[in-house]
Amino acid sequence: MVRAFGLAAMVVVSLATCGCSSRVKVMVPPQIDLKAHEIIGVIEFPCVTQDALGPLATSRFIEAARRDQGMVRVTRLGTAGEVLEAVSRSQLDAAAFQAIGDKFGVQTIVTGELDLSEVRPNFSVFSLTTLGVSADVQATLSVQMVEAATGASLWSRSAGASRRIGGASFSANKNVSVDMDDPDNAYADLVNELAYAVTPDFRPTWTWHRQ
Repeated sequence: MVRAFGLAAMVVVSLATCGCSSRVKVMVPPQIDLKAHEIIGVIEFPCVTQDALGPLATSRFIEAARRDQGMVRVTRLGTAGEVLEAVSRSQLDAAAFQAIGDKFGVQTIVTGELDLSEVRPNFSVFSLTTLGVSADVQATLSVQMVEAATGASLWSRSAGASRRIGGASFSANKNVSVDMDDPDNAYADLVNELAYAVTPDFRPTWTWHRQ
């Protein structure tokens, strides 16, 4: 009987000790609450070297930014040229942002740019008789939020990434092995990665707290 009581006491102490050191996972809200900046106008991100990637980067950024924020009112305003023409301005300065806010009824304006490098070959020597070459592309996405009423920058962030588009190897006996990925898929994956990389401030995080 005494032995059984001693065993029970040990279990209680063990549970109490576990309780004292137990931790609970707690969600931390996003650093930026997009609802506080509604209505948000987004000017299409340009991409000089790949025109089609500009609208894609714009869409992916919007999706990533408000994915965890619920219903957020966002309106796409068009390209910078179209927006500036609509407000009779020549450049995106403080006066232009104020005019855009009045014209389109937006409180916050998002601008950005996708900078994509030319495809660059990388050479590798696999052996004394085999040479390999791969095609890589690098990109940077830069985004900022501007207060329409003042033209002041509220937030900005940029991120870079690279992707391998394809490659080939050449041997001394003139055999050629080609490994070419789908460029469209590679570029889309690259844009998706960049959009996610520039939007952590709009997503909740998790931390452990002791009870």
